Amino acid sequence: MLGRHGGVHRFTVGQRKGLGLALAEPMYVLELRSGDQTVVVGTRPELERTSLTASRVNWIAGDRPLDALRITAQIRHRHRPAAATIRAIEPTRASIEFETPQTAITPGQAVVFYDGELVVGGGWID
Repeated sequence: MLGRHGGVHRFTVGQRKGLGLALAEPMYVLELRSGDQTVVVGTRPELERTSLTASRVNWIAGDRPLDALRITAQIRHRHRPAAATIRAIEPTRASIEFETPQTAITPGQAVVFYDGELVVGGGWID
């Protein structure tokens, strides 16, 4: 345990400032565990991931793809869309593999899938 806090609701995944920690290298929020009120912190490389799954996916451009589909995926409003491959794993679930690691993939946030300028669909990050 590195310290105490006033509740996990005061933090977001990827947050660096305001953690109340004085360590040799910057720490980032990696995970929030509301069940036991734990805020997991770590280094920037630990914050990066190359995959995610999404639920409640809406396939806006038509039926869900039967095969893997090359897309770009945007995981936050101001995040630059990143090259990825998407696979439908159920009618309303999908797995996304990014070509390069992405920072702060956050459960509960939206993810949107694009084929060029066309919105293929979107869902909620698990």
